[in-house]
Amino acid sequence: MGISRRHLLTTAAGAAAATTALTPPARAAAGGTGSFATYADDPAETTRTLREAADYAVAKLRTVAPGVTSFPVITKFEKWTYSAGGDWVGGFWPGTLWMAWLHSGDAQFRSLALAAAERLAPRRTDTGTHDLGFLFYPSWVTAWRLTGDPKWRDGALQAASTLRKRYNTAGRFIRAWGALGSPDNAGRVIMDTMMNLDLLAFAARQTGDTAYLDIAVAHARTTQRHFLRPDGSTPHAFDFDPATGAPVGPNTVQGYSPDSCWSRGQAWGVYGFTTMFRRTGDPQFLATARRLADFALGALTPDHVPVWDYLAPQQPNDVKDASAGAVMACGLLDLAAATGTARYRDSALRLLLALSRTCLTTRSARAQAVVARCTRNRPAEDGVEVSVPYADYYLLEGILRVLRPADTDRAIDLSTV
Repeated sequence: MGISRRHLLTTAAGAAAATTALTPPARAAAGGTGSFATYADDPAETTRTLREAADYAVAKLRTVAPGVTSFPVITKFEKWTYSAGGDWVGGFWPGTLWMAWLHSGDAQFRSLALAAAERLAPRRTDTGTHDLGFLFYPSWVTAWRLTGDPKWRDGALQAASTLRKRYNTAGRFIRAWGALGSPDNAGRVIMDTMMNLDLLAFAARQTGDTAYLDIAVAHARTTQRHFLRPDGSTPHAFDFDPATGAPVGPNTVQGYSPDSCWSRGQAWGVYGFTTMFRRTGDPQFLATARRLADFALGALTPDHVPVWDYLAPQQPNDVKDASAGAVMACGLLDLAAATGTARYRDSALRLLLALSRTCLTTRSARAQAVVARCTRNRPAEDGVEVSVPYADYYLLEGILRVLRPADTDRAIDLSTV
């Protein structure tokens, strides 16, 4: 019997042992689309496995973080490469340090998180990106929530005001890429922006200015209307005429094609639409989140680590993106709480357990990141089987949502209107 590419990509000794230990009826009873035998049905083992993963992350950060004076972007030969300005991922480094502080209580992480967040200050007025939510929510909003120092709140509000400038009134969307006033990508919307909307919701609550939330809602509804396919899958991008707002059609940059379903984009959608439901109470956003989640769960391979694109020709025997699994796990935990649907929480636990058991960097003393097996941009062959900072952040966020829900709520606000 030949060894498939998927087997080579996904086999880990522990996972294999656990899978073969289950009888076929037990595997079928595990739920979802996969037969990956986790301990999701054993709360004690689930807690132990997730705590060990969080402990490993803290130990890794305790070794690596004191020497980091910039923002990790992606690994090369298992070592971080950096951006002085943070690129679009700068908020995840201080966010990860905050999660490490919540888990460990080690004051060193608190100090490092504040110092890292401070280095993002120049980006508060950056009108060239839609990623101000990624940059400032896990760093400055969390800093304000955990310290009470108003400078972090005020800086996050400034970033939200900057993000508002990217709103296209004709098309009712937030422009993803390109400098304001530039024709380059002026009508492009990407699924990732759903995750930046919570910064606007935060600003609306803090200032009482409903225009922030109105923009977030309008963008979410535009995304809902044009991205969602009948089967619940989505493209990475959708283009509009920037002058009239008329739809042009689906597109992609990081997915296989305009007709495929980039797994991390689908995860951004699950998490982003559930967050918009939490901030607005709009049941349409919750229904959309469920449809996206159901498609993604149906497309998972038995090991519960997403392939990089659910509809690429080589799936399910394709390279993985552990970061998509970490993001989706957080969204599913939200979705389970919002709907009372146990299978979403169970699926989130299976994702977190799979990542904790088969995707950590535990076998390499050289590795500086926590999570391996990530894919940044497969079509460009840019970052395949690497580590990325958002995988580390969302894995820890997801684990702490399970182990320390009150602390996680204190950091990022899990409340529902």
